[in-house]
Amino acid sequence: MTAMSNDMRHVTEADRAHIWHHLLQHKALETNDPRIIVKGQGMRVWDQNGTEFLDAVSGGVWTVNVGYGRERIANAVRDQLIELPYFAQSVGSIPAALFSERLLEKMPGMSRVYYANSGSEANEKVFKMVRQMSARLHDGRKWKILYRERDYHGATIGTLAACGQAERAMQYGPYPDGFVSVPHCLEYRAQWDVEDYGRRAADAIEEVILREGPDTVGLLCLEPVTAGGGVIVPPAGYWDRVQEICRKYDILLHIDEVVCGMGRTGEWFGYQNYGIKPDFVTMAKGVASGYAAISCTVTTEAVFEKFKDASDRLSYFRDISTFGGCTAGPAAALENMLIIEEEDLLGNTKAMGARIMANLGALMEKHAIIGDVRGAGLFVGAELVTDRSSKEPVAEADAQRVVAECAKRGVMIGVTNRSLVGFNNTLCFSPALIATADDIDEITEAVDGALTAVFG
Repeated sequence: MTAMSNDMRHVTEADRAHIWHHLLQHKALETNDPRIIVKGQGMRVWDQNGTEFLDAVSGGVWTVNVGYGRERIANAVRDQLIELPYFAQSVGSIPAALFSERLLEKMPGMSRVYYANSGSEANEKVFKMVRQMSARLHDGRKWKILYRERDYHGATIGTLAACGQAERAMQYGPYPDGFVSVPHCLEYRAQWDVEDYGRRAADAIEEVILREGPDTVGLLCLEPVTAGGGVIVPPAGYWDRVQEICRKYDILLHIDEVVCGMGRTGEWFGYQNYGIKPDFVTMAKGVASGYAAISCTVTTEAVFEKFKDASDRLSYFRDISTFGGCTAGPAAALENMLIIEEEDLLGNTKAMGARIMANLGALMEKHAIIGDVRGAGLFVGAELVTDRSSKEPVAEADAQRVVAECAKRGVMIGVTNRSLVGFNNTLCFSPALIATADDIDEITEAVDGALTAVFG
């Protein structure tokens, strides 16, 4: 046995003994080794046993948008850390200023960036801003925050209060008051028998607003394309009507781009596919492609101005994110953005997104177990059902078996996971924006084989 294999055996045992992994039932690790990813290059990763995988989930959670092994990002981070690794964001830094400028060039109508270190934190900032505006400007009214069924906004108690995925929120309450759900907009799981489904799904939001009282609602928080709740692309007409409703009742619109942001849908941001004019946009994951921790809460000058009343000692946003002061994040984000531009990864995302949709559509003809294929850019889902007429979801265990069979074929894919009671049945695909036609074909070939192995 080589020295390296001895070292990896030690690492594996140290992991088993000491690491509390995310989203994992650890009972299985009493008899099985944990998987440890030790290297990544381009679209590929390798585990501690040297097994190679094509990563079709960008680091497991829609993050490594420009792929692995980008030395220029690593070098930019290294150089910045030597110059200045950190100072609290109550003062400025060079990479924070420069990245905010570049970012806002991509976001017409937006003007201010608040840095933090995770998507959950970025969303919490919006909720706090809305509550502060309610207290200061609306006599405590307009404090309620609306969120949508099947959407997910983070893992803190505050963001779980706005969680549209029941299984993610179970057992962590009680939650703070004032968070109210609105119906999802997945036409495949239609809640209304109407022709103009997008408009009807948006009208359901207005019904909730009228029930709660428009003068009590301050914010509507939505993903542009629902991610972990089943990869849901809103139907035509939905977003136009949503914006009408927000303007009608003076409700701020918050678009959670933690997954969709930085090119995932083929535009810089998912909301830009739909002509949305948001008041808040939050982002994390792909902002630096996982090379450093960073999140951004972006807002308009109109919102920013509401926190500048010098006559009120409590008027400013009295919040801090310790690691929002890390300079590695914006340094990495600047290089990440340059790579997306220089390599035309937005164009590639659209082209490869069309290819994976076509490939999955072809698999749908072959495998009746696929009930629906949907997505935008390199952000695609395939919902598995036992019967297309009844749309009965496959068992969660069977959907997980498909993922395992793909891994046996050297491809990592995702699946809705402990999110929706009875509906953890959607396969998820989010390869890096650098994916080639060969990569896309390899992914869908693995799915073909996996579906045959599990369902025949």
